[in-house]
Amino acid sequence: MKDNKEIKDFVKEKYASILNQPQSDNKSCCGGGSCSGVDYTIFSEDYSSLKGYNPEADLGLGCGLPTEFALIKEGDVVIDLGSGAGNDAFVARAITGENGKVIGIDFTEEMVKKSTENAAKLGLNNVNFILGDIENIPLNTDLADVIVSNCVLNLVPDKNKAFREIFRVLKPGGHFSVSDIVASGELPESLRSAAELYAGCVAGVIKKEEYLEIIENTGFENIRVQKERIISIPDDIFLNSISENDLINFKKSGVNLISINVYAEKPEPYLDSGCC
Repeated sequence: MKDNKEIKDFVKEKYASILNQPQSDNKSCCGGGSCSGVDYTIFSEDYSSLKGYNPEADLGLGCGLPTEFALIKEGDVVIDLGSGAGNDAFVARAITGENGKVIGIDFTEEMVKKSTENAAKLGLNNVNFILGDIENIPLNTDLADVIVSNCVLNLVPDKNKAFREIFRVLKPGGHFSVSDIVASGELPESLRSAAELYAGCVAGVIKKEEYLEIIENTGFENIRVQKERIISIPDDIFLNSISENDLINFKKSGVNLISINVYAEKPEPYLDSGCC
């Protein structure tokens, strides 16, 4: 991949194509799907027991359950970044209730259309889906009580800019809870540059320490990893994009891919009491 625009165009094309095929044929290894012809559940977790879950909105493309850890309250304004067909947004709506509001943002037109159709079928008038880029969120400052995202930020080329936008859109005292994929060490160049692995949520991955440092440098406080687990990806998935020698070197490196759920808060403004 040569530049950020090329990366975004590639990912957008891949995710748009997912809606035109059965879930069992999904080619994104970010979730349950058929990679190299075998049905794997690699990154995704089971939503079916969560209130608000809608099977039509579950494309199996996530890597965690961010709403489970998001501390959403009734009446909250919640934003779901990279909302896909609406899965996490509908679960969030079940928590925030009729007095709250959920806004899903996706940069793929086909996903926005699908999620809007799903919301209409469910009769939800306080769940809206809009077209937008996470690096330039088309929403007002200090809007959201809570932001969630599921295995999407690792696909964003400029993660610093994405977290600055998350900070901007959150209300003071608001927080985010995101599921994402990070690495325990430095990924080999062959993996980081493989186009197909961007849509598989691998090539865009950065080190866990770097990921958390970006969040801290953005200004967030009370940062904590709520959950993490090592992801095991079958060799033939990697071999679709890199050579056998590159795969051997990756295994020798001892680097692991890790699904994490991260929480952080936007601080309240400091009020000077004026006392000497």
